[in-house]
Amino acid sequence: MRILKFGGTSLANAGRFLHVANIVENKVKHEQIGIVLSAPATITNCLIEIIEKTIKQENIEQNVNETKHIFLKILEKINLLQNKFPYKKLKIIIDKEFIKLKKIFYGIYLLGQCPDNIYAKIICRGEILSVIIMKGILESRNYKITIIDPVKNLLGIGTYLESEINISESSKRINAMNIPDDHIILMSGFIAGNKKGELVVLGRNGSDYSASILSSCLNANYCEIWTDVDGIYTCDPKKVPDAKLLTSLTYQEAIELSYLGAKVLHPRTIFPISKLKIPCLIKNTSKPNAKGTLICSENKDKKENIKGITYLNNISMFHIVGPGMKDMTEIAARIFTVISYNNIWVILVTQSSAEHSIDFCIPQKNIIRVKSILKNEFHLELKNGLINSFNIVKNLAIMSIVSSNINNKPHISAYFLSALANAKINIMAIAQGSSENSISVVINNSNLTNAIKTTHQVLFNENQIIEIFLIGIGGIGNTLLKQIYDQKHWLKEKKIDLKICGIANSKKLLINMQGISLENWEKCFENTKNSFTFKKIINTIKEYPLINPVLIDCTADEDLSYQYTNFLSNGFHVVTSNKKANTTDLSYYKKIRDIAVQFKKKFLYDTNVGAGLPVIDNLQNLLNSGDKLIHFKGILSGSLSFIFGQLEEGIPLSQATQNAKDIGFTEPDPRDDLSGIDVARKLLILAREVGYEIELKDIKIENLLPDTFQNISNLKTFMEKLKELDPLFSARVQQEKNKGKVLRFVGIINPTGQCQVKIEAVDKKDPLYTIKNGENALAFYSKYYQPIPLVLRGYGAGNNVTAAGVFSDVLRTLSYKSGV
Repeated sequence: MRILKFGGTSLANAGRFLHVANIVENKVKHEQIGIVLSAPATITNCLIEIIEKTIKQENIEQNVNETKHIFLKILEKINLLQNKFPYKKLKIIIDKEFIKLKKIFYGIYLLGQCPDNIYAKIICRGEILSVIIMKGILESRNYKITIIDPVKNLLGIGTYLESEINISESSKRINAMNIPDDHIILMSGFIAGNKKGELVVLGRNGSDYSASILSSCLNANYCEIWTDVDGIYTCDPKKVPDAKLLTSLTYQEAIELSYLGAKVLHPRTIFPISKLKIPCLIKNTSKPNAKGTLICSENKDKKENIKGITYLNNISMFHIVGPGMKDMTEIAARIFTVISYNNIWVILVTQSSAEHSIDFCIPQKNIIRVKSILKNEFHLELKNGLINSFNIVKNLAIMSIVSSNINNKPHISAYFLSALANAKINIMAIAQGSSENSISVVINNSNLTNAIKTTHQVLFNENQIIEIFLIGIGGIGNTLLKQIYDQKHWLKEKKIDLKICGIANSKKLLINMQGISLENWEKCFENTKNSFTFKKIINTIKEYPLINPVLIDCTADEDLSYQYTNFLSNGFHVVTSNKKANTTDLSYYKKIRDIAVQFKKKFLYDTNVGAGLPVIDNLQNLLNSGDKLIHFKGILSGSLSFIFGQLEEGIPLSQATQNAKDIGFTEPDPRDDLSGIDVARKLLILAREVGYEIELKDIKIENLLPDTFQNISNLKTFMEKLKELDPLFSARVQQEKNKGKVLRFVGIINPTGQCQVKIEAVDKKDPLYTIKNGENALAFYSKYYQPIPLVLRGYGAGNNVTAAGVFSDVLRTLSYKSGV
């Protein structure tokens, strides 16, 4: 025996009725089938609207005719498509049904109200007519049908509009029917009968509940709920488009999900079948061959540790505190007894023994009732100041994650709370379900969508996320984008989801939160009309649920460097090849690091000193392991390394500088290199890195250029005038060559912390002797590395190595996690 329940969307029109009949035909080949049907889509809502209009004494004739027309249209189209369909017979039944309804509506009109028993009779007419239509289809296909009358056979206990089923008594009644094995069973969902034999309805998700009850009464092998979705998802697909379909759930997980807000099933649907361990399958009527989601006693897919994120919105939290709260047990008992007596749902409770307070959450619609109930219950305590006036916080939401035995999976809670912290979402209360299958947080309603998307991304996406906002698309920035594009397959293999969300220069900003295509980004950037401001990028993290946003600065802009603290405090990691922030005044240097620590963000700048060489990373690792710098000497400028190598080969200074400029080794204005200020900035960064609190002005710089050269504004004129220095430098190079030495432009940190940048003649014993052609070399003499220094050597200039260094820093923003 297999019970199939079909919802309203599965019966929305004639084609869907016939499609359901086809599904039933396929199933009945293998075993006996029972079918529970809802009303066609929109019918119940139409009937409710008619009731409300009738009470207000508004004209309902058009509404009644439109509702009737839905059924007649279904009959007419089925008659065209289904042979032997009893169209005339069923049309007469529908005509009679609506004549009865009109009489009932007239009675409501005269009375000015609708009693609950009449209300129940009206709103279930759609289910009754669905069964009549399906019976006509199946009998026209020569199937034998038994209809179970739920009013006679399902004993309902409760009110006319919200009843529960007595399964034991209902089982006796249904089994007493002795339904033949070759009959298809049909039953209207949502309906039962009380002890007096009066029709009652089963409330929210009543048809699902009916299917669960019928499965239990007939001890079915399976209960199938057919709907318009593929199954149960990890989250509401309307809020999270990439929500994942769950292959299986345990009964307890399904109950937890539905109790905490998931709309696929109501908890009471699960209870009856869970007792008999009847598996429940959620299927999509439009995709009958899809697997769906199986709800059973054991988790069939061990990989699915986390089963879902769900939520309840429009919640309010009561905070009760006062000196009389010392006897917490008695107060709590009174609070929840009186609220329960009034049939009000308390969703979540947290308690603080330290400040003698208790917090609980209820649906916001019940605020006035609960406040009145509690004032009445505790009027003496309130009067005598033993309990303070109630503090009520409105417009809240409860967001929960569900996973079996969650208390033994601390990493899940850690990722959940970290995701919310990363999204800057304030948590007002935390509670863990007594079933140990869920953890819930109370947050502001306004933060709910952001919280859900961020948490889902962290918990269910196997890939590590990086969302890049690149400022600066000159040589380094452009090369970086090419490198990222070239590495797309490697990134995919490593499960790194790297998205370029923003590209900007000083004038324009291209934004696409789904990721900018790197195949044609130049064209898109050219066409964008969005002007660039720092605020626009910062605002994206407030508008979108970003997981790991990274601001990349590939400019030399000083104003941008002063925005790093804003980016860090707003949730961005900062990766920069721009040296300005690290070489500005010491107070800002420290401020950046303090804010990075405070907001748990990374500030990465390995390219500031050695382009693609991992200088800063290695130095920090040495210092973290307890090493201490004694002395440093290094060639820190790739451009000057190239120029001095060319001088060694007999090429004049002016020509060597032009050659370096032509291949992109120098700054756009070579004077920035020849002045020694670029080397001084790098040396300052190293000195500060090892703990010396100095400013740029404290570094002694030997400028390669006479002071008269600084007043030349025209670059072309400067390059021409540079020829005047060629004889001077050629003579100096030859002089040292005669001594077996070469000239190198070096940065030095003495053991006392004094820093200087100068031309130095070195011999063959010096590790800098062979460094030229654009290479950098940094010799660290330390407590661990002496008398032979630690030497880092490699190209220190050029777009490729610098962009590679930036790329490496970007990947260091990832915090790898094991599967959850």
